[in-house]
Amino acid sequence: MPPNTADQEILTALHLVTSQIANAEERQGQDEMAVLVGRALRSGRHLIVQAGTGTGKTLGYLVPAVASGRRIVVSTVTKALQDQLSQNDLPLLAKALDGTLDHPLKWVVLKGRSNYLCRQRIAELAEREQSRLELDDLSPKTKADVHKLVEWSQTTNTGDEGELDWQPQRQAWSMVSVTSEECPGASRCPQGERCFSERARNQSQTADIVIVNGWLYALDIVTEGTIIGEHDVVIFDEAHELEDVVSDSTGLAISPYRITSLASSIRAIIRDDALSGGFAKSAGRLRDVLSPMANKRITLPFDGETREILIELRGRANEALEALRTITTKDESAKQRRLRSQTLCTRFVSDLDLALTNRAGYVAYVSGTSEKCSLEMRPLNVGPTLNQSVWSQRTAILTSATIPVNLPDRIGLPPEGFDVHWVTSPFDYERNALLYCASHLPDPAHGNRDSAVHDEIEELINAAGGRTLALFTSYARLNAAYNDLNDRLDFEILKQDDLPKMELLRRFADNESTCLFATQSFFQGVDVPGSTLSLVIIDRLPFPVPTDPLMSARREAHGKSAFNAIDIPIAATKLAQASGRLIRTQTDLGVVAVLDPRLVTKGYGPTIVSMLPPMEFTNKNARAQEFLRYAVSKR
Repeated sequence: MPPNTADQEILTALHLVTSQIANAEERQGQDEMAVLVGRALRSGRHLIVQAGTGTGKTLGYLVPAVASGRRIVVSTVTKALQDQLSQNDLPLLAKALDGTLDHPLKWVVLKGRSNYLCRQRIAELAEREQSRLELDDLSPKTKADVHKLVEWSQTTNTGDEGELDWQPQRQAWSMVSVTSEECPGASRCPQGERCFSERARNQSQTADIVIVNGWLYALDIVTEGTIIGEHDVVIFDEAHELEDVVSDSTGLAISPYRITSLASSIRAIIRDDALSGGFAKSAGRLRDVLSPMANKRITLPFDGETREILIELRGRANEALEALRTITTKDESAKQRRLRSQTLCTRFVSDLDLALTNRAGYVAYVSGTSEKCSLEMRPLNVGPTLNQSVWSQRTAILTSATIPVNLPDRIGLPPEGFDVHWVTSPFDYERNALLYCASHLPDPAHGNRDSAVHDEIEELINAAGGRTLALFTSYARLNAAYNDLNDRLDFEILKQDDLPKMELLRRFADNESTCLFATQSFFQGVDVPGSTLSLVIIDRLPFPVPTDPLMSARREAHGKSAFNAIDIPIAATKLAQASGRLIRTQTDLGVVAVLDPRLVTKGYGPTIVSMLPPMEFTNKNARAQEFLRYAVSKR
């Protein structure tokens, strides 16, 4: 369909914005995407756009969204993308289009309550007696972090943990924040009018664009729109994650840790050893029952001892609520601790009621390890929830650099209500990138292969002169590789979790000979262009864990073709995301090395390769090293 007047208006606005970017390159795919999004918004049809790396998809959807004059929510998965939108793309867009819009563009990043300081908890810590009670049992490091956070609360305008340039201990942050499960709400809190979280929510109500993470959007769905408020359009960036995010955010999780945390909250206001001991007994019983079933499914409805414990917990929670209601105090801090305990307890009762109800369409299983286990219930299919709360209510734009072919079915998009388009990347992958499969390595199914994999990694990193992002599908394999290669290589190796993610990426980008070893959380949200990154290593094909209870239930529901319909698209999407870390500009060069021979030896290999950027392919180590040396010489 040729461009019409409305299309031309969007393109004019887009080019006005991109003209403000230094050394901006013309991106045909970005123009194409902007036109597609504009048409979708005018027609009210949902749109799926696979936009290859380098398309410039954020401006591709932001410009037509702003031009539509509607209230927009952008839901992302990575903090890096939220920062890019709020700190780079939207300021650029607002400046370029100033004077062409009806009013100055307003946007806000909205996060869950636990991401903000809680002024009430800080006020309680400031009371000398309570401070001593809460801080005496903490480690010196945690105690120091708490005091540092309290000092910061006096100067920050947002209270947003994301603004810190240092990483507090998690226990320290929990001392000065509240979760959504325990916050009684602004109207019942003496600090409600000054609350950082409430301020952000109030700002979001008048914003043209609200940026949230996927989990908060899913929570908004569950709470029937009480968090974000009314909006006309939702844009799901990184849409390939939508099914997992919604699944993780709905349903319930009941663990021994949750029970003991609830008991601790109650004990802070009620000194009743019998009540506390009862919760501790139930937590122990639940742990004993769940531990042997770690990573296994449980038949619904619950029966036997599992059901007995849930009913027992329901009784203890009722007893606790009754005791909390009888407490009278004039001390404001005590009132707030009581309210938080009541809120926690009420929501715990709600989850227990859900667990004790025969819920069709849910899968029950035990997650975690035998030591740290949790009883979970998640929806087998998120489609009905999304259809009721999203597809039937507003226009949705779904985009990612990689879209699984079966995404519409997995998220329940109405068959006749959406369009799908592919926008190709402007990068010359055929000339600038090489896909190498180390087909000579042992198959992952054939036992320990660490030694051979580490030797392969050493050879490749030496050929690249460092400059490597090595991605592992488990922490165990990451640590094994790091421990073995840290002494064997002459290059500095940074390791995930040694520093905050953004600091790791900064140090990696600042020194081109440095290597970074990380897990699947670095498969996306990593943008390191230039000479710092010439080699991306993926240790094995990122298939879902075969024993994952929820995935196994979905496989059963799908039938005999489940591996092709579920596992292969997931592995291909994750591998494409990881491969996308390599080429970030027109001049980038390098190798994507997959250290898993199944990409060559199994019949599904060509299917996975077809979903990756169109790179030259080889299974010869010599060719990979030759290309790496060529890439380094061109830096």
